[in-house]
Amino acid sequence: MKSSTIKKTVLAFGIVVLISNSAFSQSQNRQEKTPPSFSELIKEMDANEDGKLSKDEIKGPLKEDFSKIDTDEDGFISEEEFKNAPKPKGRGRK
Repeated sequence: MKSSTIKKTVLAFGIVVLISNSAFSQSQNRQEKTPPSFSELIKEMDANEDGKLSKDEIKGPLKEDFSKIDTDEDGFISEEEFKNAPKPKGRGRK
């Protein structure tokens, strides 16, 4: 009888852990991601360390909108241009 009680306790504990992990991961997925700062992008992508981002150095949505962000058309995105860039449109809810 003692063995049966222990098995039930372990099973119940396992179910509680699974449910709590599932709820936690769902709440983590709901948090909105904040876009990186210019200094974070420089650290990650500025290969030649000139303080600007060329089209060859960047990737993702920033590269897709390069011409919109590079307002002085010098082939680089400066910190000022990045700050004044149009904000990306958020994805709609499913």
